[in-house]
Amino acid sequence: MDFQKKRVQLFLSLAGIIFLSITAEKCRQLVGEEASSQSGKFTFLNCFDMGSGTVACAIEEGVKLYFYNIRAAHVERARQAATESTLVDALSQGMSANDAAKLAQKEGKKAEKLATRQAKRTIGPIISSGWDFFEAIYYGGTITEGFLWGAGTLFGAYAVGFLGEQRLGRFGYLMGSQLGSWVGGRIGIMVYDVVNGVHFLLQLV
Repeated sequence: MDFQKKRVQLFLSLAGIIFLSITAEKCRQLVGEEASSQSGKFTFLNCFDMGSGTVACAIEEGVKLYFYNIRAAHVERARQAATESTLVDALSQGMSANDAAKLAQKEGKKAEKLATRQAKRTIGPIISSGWDFFEAIYYGGTITEGFLWGAGTLFGAYAVGFLGEQRLGRFGYLMGSQLGSWVGGRIGIMVYDVVNGVHFLLQLV
């Protein structure tokens, strides 16, 4: 039953994104190329132009992955440090090796959860969103466009990164954050185009 519910949620999410994408495209056509989102013109295919597009993509994704890796490594170090410290203390107090190992594992998980909560304030997603904001401005977009793109990147990185970590641990967080930041950013751009299109229609009334 729970699996079926998740499938429905996934289907509705995909349908919503597709609908938003189609609506955003119509709004871009409505307002014209100059008034529509500028950052949205830089597509995934530009990453393979073997020129400035490739360099820009490589730098951007490299910066994101670097900070996400720092976050994941911080959590792992906190878990290992707590586990080793608890194990040494437990053995020094005369506890059996088996009981000491169980206690150390338990304390390690506690430290991991605490470090994870603290690391949610990591600068990785913030750096990514800030990068996207200035990229939008660089391409001639408005401050609103940059804000929505950056906000989408930030939310997507946190949300999908958290889900990925729940499923696959550190690797899941790294991949989820990368995917989430990309999808979230694109959704932010589409929201901007829709809002821009609605504003254009209201001016005509």
